[in-house]
Amino acid sequence: MTQSANRLLAGAVVAGAAALLWGTIVERRWYVLRHATVPVLSAAATQPLRVLHLSDLHQLPGHGHRLAFVRSCVDSGPDVVIVTGDLIESDEGIPEVVEALAEVARDRVALAVLGAHDYWGATARNPAEYLFAPERRRYGRRLDTRRLVDGLAAAGYEVMDNARQTVKTPAGLIDVLGLGDPHVDLDRPGELPPDPPSQEVALRLGLVHAPYRRALDALTGHGAQLVMTGHTHGGQLRVPFAGALVNNTDLPLRQSRGLSRYGGAWLHVSAGLGHSRFAPVRFSCRPEATILDFVAAPEASAGA
Repeated sequence: MTQSANRLLAGAVVAGAAALLWGTIVERRWYVLRHATVPVLSAAATQPLRVLHLSDLHQLPGHGHRLAFVRSCVDSGPDVVIVTGDLIESDEGIPEVVEALAEVARDRVALAVLGAHDYWGATARNPAEYLFAPERRRYGRRLDTRRLVDGLAAAGYEVMDNARQTVKTPAGLIDVLGLGDPHVDLDRPGELPPDPPSQEVALRLGLVHAPYRRALDALTGHGAQLVMTGHTHGGQLRVPFAGALVNNTDLPLRQSRGLSRYGGAWLHVSAGLGHSRFAPVRFSCRPEATILDFVAAPEASAGA
């Protein structure tokens, strides 16, 4: 190997080590509250609606920094809080995550769906599997999901797995459709009532943890005009200016985080706030929560 090649290799090793240190020490705790405006409300809406979207906390005891950030998000004044799953990594995390989410939900409409990590703890996995065998499933210890669901219910959340409900908000009624996590085959679209509510609604909203296309198709097929999801961690390790390498679903990589269109509907994928205990790193993908301002759709504004 030539001297120049040795230098190049050494430089690559140093750059890789620096990126790993950045991702594990700095960026995975460098939380950000993002903002987006979604023109989605119908003419039945009486005002805009501000929604806080939280996802993928993967809470473990001792990670109080994450819950402190979650609590700070209410300073943006949301009307509605929506949580799209993977809240815990162990049973020990349940009390503190429920306590924090109860504070966020106080005097607000609060909705949730569950993710795989709300049923099973994380398990060690070869990182190469995320790139080359993302369909391979590994299940950890079974968690106390009932305790988590009961805690969320006591905190004021409607848990919407495989359910449909009309919810009253400051902007008017919204028709909410939720599915269980398709990543572990817990989605049951056949259990959703097929008929929409008889009342005029401001929005038809779909919720699911993992944005697999079969779940998105089921929700939009039931009339959802916006679907909110998590699961992807935005790719977690992104290539600057190129984007996500994987997102652990069949959704196109360009839609791994943020707001986009899915058919005739809107789709919001949260990059989430946490990570598996076995992959404590983020790179070019800051942990995030999002404030979404729902405003009138163009056709609703034209009608008005």
